[in-house]
Amino acid sequence: MTYSKYFPLENYLNQVSVTLVYHDVEEILGFKLPATAYKREQWWENNSTNHPQAKAWLNAGWKVSNVDLGKSVTFVQNR
Repeated sequence: MTYSKYFPLENYLNQVSVTLVYHDVEEILGFKLPATAYKREQWWENNSTNHPQAKAWLNAGWKVSNVDLGKSVTFVQNR
């Protein structure tokens, strides 16, 4: 397989993630997250059928890859 000279950029972008502390998420939203977001990992599931909040990150092309409950959430591009 032959790679383009721009493959290193593509490879880097495929590995980009964003980690936000809960306070940052709340600042973006303009309201406090519900208690379940602090206590249950299931709140952060990538399931837009049962979790309407997941539609926001899934529609933007991202998915949750890691949650440190009550502290931070990491998003990666949804591939």
